[in-house]
Amino acid sequence: MERSLSAYTDLHIQRYFDDVKHNGLKEHGFPRLTANIGILIAHGRRKDLMPIFLEMMEFCCKTIPTVKVANDFSVREIVCCISELERSGMVSVSTIEHWKRCLCSIDPYACYDIFARTQDDRVKNWALFTALSEFFRMRMGLGGSEEFIDIQLATQLRWIDENGMYMDGEGDKHHPIMYDIVPRGLFALLLCSGYRGRYYTEIDNALRKAGVATLKMQSPNGEIAFGGRSNQFLHNEPWMLCIYAYEVHRYLEEGNIALAKEFGAAIKRALNVTEKWLSVEPILHIKNRFPTKTKFGCEEYAYFDKYMITIASNLYAAYLICEDAIFMDDIPDHRPSVFATSEHFHKLFVKAGGYGLEFDLDADLHYDACGLGRIHFESAPSPICLSLPCSSNPTYTVHRDDLTALSLCPGIIREGKWVFATDPDTKHTVTDLYCDGSSAYAEICSQFFGATNVVAKYTVNSEGVKIQLKGDSDIAYMLPAFYYDGEGYSVISKDDNSLSIRYNGWICRYVSDGKIFDTKQNAANRNGYYKVFFTSSNEKLNITVQIIKV
Repeated sequence: MERSLSAYTDLHIQRYFDDVKHNGLKEHGFPRLTANIGILIAHGRRKDLMPIFLEMMEFCCKTIPTVKVANDFSVREIVCCISELERSGMVSVSTIEHWKRCLCSIDPYACYDIFARTQDDRVKNWALFTALSEFFRMRMGLGGSEEFIDIQLATQLRWIDENGMYMDGEGDKHHPIMYDIVPRGLFALLLCSGYRGRYYTEIDNALRKAGVATLKMQSPNGEIAFGGRSNQFLHNEPWMLCIYAYEVHRYLEEGNIALAKEFGAAIKRALNVTEKWLSVEPILHIKNRFPTKTKFGCEEYAYFDKYMITIASNLYAAYLICEDAIFMDDIPDHRPSVFATSEHFHKLFVKAGGYGLEFDLDADLHYDACGLGRIHFESAPSPICLSLPCSSNPTYTVHRDDLTALSLCPGIIREGKWVFATDPDTKHTVTDLYCDGSSAYAEICSQFFGATNVVAKYTVNSEGVKIQLKGDSDIAYMLPAFYYDGEGYSVISKDDNSLSIRYNGWICRYVSDGKIFDTKQNAANRNGYYKVFFTSSNEKLNITVQIIKV
């Protein structure tokens, strides 16, 4: 948490505060920064910020009850800050009691932006944040209503799918992965903090159902799955810790030590991701090296001041659930596993031997593309092959408009041109999926324009990823080549049948029994820029992908 806060200089904090005092409180980034400074002070860190913190906290506690500015998020965090400071004795009793009186004056119907008035209201995750804020306020004796909280929870349970995952998108599909993880983390925090109300059992059952699936969705690198908005930010993995820590407690209590250790190892892998990125200077809030001012990879709402401190905020939420007894051993993620989400998320995960694959079978084209959108290998740089697909017209900022959609996917010739399965008219069907003691397998049929089929079989083990394609005529397979992360370039080399990308001490190598071509096209995702290659042959095509340390 302290490392996250260090990305804000004292001058930055002062300017941020001056702006809020001048323009008013507009969103939850400023209270979040305030709360995390206070929590660190309560733990004996950053005591140098005490003078400005007291001013910031006074401003927040007075302002929050009077304006609707995403208090749904802020109240819980401010309450936690008060609790930590009260326990530490770092702030006078009279000041603590004054802040409490301010929060006692909150009228939830006037304070919060999005909440349910009845159990039939169709509201999404903001109402769950509101429930948490009211629960924490009530737990401290500052007001709140159990009935109000239960109404919010009732509306949230309707968004849980058959796997226990939270559907936060519009309609029946394209539900963002991060916004599955966030509500489930909130549920875990709620239950771990003492909620035993009307919906306790239903919530706990949903968490149990999705828990092991979340292990299978985690990359061998420790990263959350890709998919949709707010992905690839440094705050992603810290929030996933809430889910994993809750499941550790569950399985320790049930005596399933082996599974508890698996979740503990998942915590360690996710923490390693966060620690790695926080060790690089300058610290950025997204997984690339483009200067913050460029906003590369960011949606409009995903700006530094709000999302950088969210790392600390999410780590604190995990801290509330974690205990010293939790196992966090370095257990490699090598066991073969396969997992297909419900059709609402349309994702497929295949892992074995330190490799992790994620497919999107019906992508939200504003963010992603259909096909194999990720190949990660344990400890290797995540984008060296592909960490998430590339949209041809992403909603987030990439500073170029000459982009093509990109994933690892088959292609065919139509009207004299290559057409790849990133095309939205292509339908993808999983026709086989299983694993054995050393390998995992998936077979996917891609149907182009309602007629032409290409079948791709993927075999994943410690030797790499083997891809076997079959079609009726000339077929191809698209290959990504990562080349710029905002600060450094890769080295790309190619001959007729192989393509290699050397980056940060690792090599991603594609070897094909067909010829490899450079399309001269460019692609981009949140991690940086890619060159687009493909390999082709007639009717059958075999490709291997390996990621190797230099």
